[in-house]
Amino acid sequence: MTTAADMMSQGAQCIPMTETLDRAAQLMRELKVGALPVCDADERMQGIVTDRDIVVKCVAAGHDPSRVTCGDLCEGTPRWISADADAEDVLSEMETHQIRRLPVIDGNKNLVGMISEADVARTLDDDQVAEFVERVYAGS
Repeated sequence: MTTAADMMSQGAQCIPMTETLDRAAQLMRELKVGALPVCDADERMQGIVTDRDIVVKCVAAGHDPSRVTCGDLCEGTPRWISADADAEDVLSEMETHQIRRLPVIDGNKNLVGMISEADVARTLDDDQVAEFVERVYAGS
C-alpha cells in the first residue's frame, strides 16, 4: 500500500504568518518549491502561500511584497493529510478540495512533507494520475 509518506517530498518548511511575501519568495527560491505552508506562533498550519498568490494577489494588485505578510494571503481552512494515510485518501482529499499541494503531518501533528502534482505523477500509476488530473482540474 502506497502511503502519503511514500508519496511526499520531505523537508517541507512552514513560514510564519508574520513573515513578508518577499521573504516567502526568497525561501521558495532557496527550497526550489512553489508553495509554503503558513503557520502561526504555535506552528499550527493556517494555510498555504504559493508563488502564484504572491504574483496575482500582491504584485499584480499593486501591493509591496515587503509590506504584505503571508498571513494576509491565507484564506479558507487549511487542508492536510496524515503521513500514514493511503494513496486513495490523498487523492480523495486533493480531488474533493481541488488542491494541487497537500501538506503531510506525522502523529504529533508536525509538518513532515508536502505532496504536489509531481509527487502524484512520480508515485502512482497512469490510471490514478489520469483520474486525479480529471477530477482536480474539472472545476478549474
